[in-house]
Amino acid sequence: MNLRQLFLTNNDCYKAGKKIKPQGIMVHSTGANNPYLNRYLAPDDGLIGQNKYGNHWNQPRPDGQQKCVHAFIGKLKNGTIATYQTLPWDHRRWHAGGKANDTHIGFEICEDSLTDRNYFNAVYREAVELCAYLCQQFGLTEKDIICHAEGAKLGIASNHGDVLHWFPKHGKTMDDFRADVRKELMRGEVTVADKNTPSPWAQEAWEWAKKEGITDGTRPKDTMTREEMVTMLHRYHKKVAQK
Repeated sequence: MNLRQLFLTNNDCYKAGKKIKPQGIMVHSTGANNPYLNRYLAPDDGLIGQNKYGNHWNQPRPDGQQKCVHAFIGKLKNGTIATYQTLPWDHRRWHAGGKANDTHIGFEICEDSLTDRNYFNAVYREAVELCAYLCQQFGLTEKDIICHAEGAKLGIASNHGDVLHWFPKHGKTMDDFRADVRKELMRGEVTVADKNTPSPWAQEAWEWAKKEGITDGTRPKDTMTREEMVTMLHRYHKKVAQK
């Protein structure tokens, strides 16, 4: 899995800061023919490319709506597939349109024309690995995974059809998806690519911070606690600001 991080810090959902205890995972798809992550993410980290139209989700109310999810799966600007975490996993998101906002981690798969088998297979596999990873992180199983359409039938999400309008076109059902997640869980820990390597856009600053002793150089893509933030600010003040 190619898991990266770009939090939507300008989104009102991120700013609300409400927390949940994840009890399940909900799979969404975007409903628009655009497989590129830069349709939804900003700023450009050097990998996703620029959103030229300002319709990304890193703003208070994207498209005038209260909406945000924990992650997106789609294409980088070079056409390869990646997963971008956009909220902390225990953050209350705004996208199920029902009680699932209080209980489920939710992520979007960027849709294309729904006819490209190669693209579908790639994002399907990435989604399986993401769900297996999240199950491992939060003590969940494949039985705790549903899609938006299933959530609607359960009465915990709004009336949407994703992903059941797409998966069957390529011979997959949500039962198949859950079975594939189970297989992944049985293999052991999910491999996360490049988790400990800073993104190209952050490389120069990361190396500077290591040289100045502000950071120990580990976990560049992890979130930080308030203790860690204060410690890094303290190091900066002692070693850099007072020079």
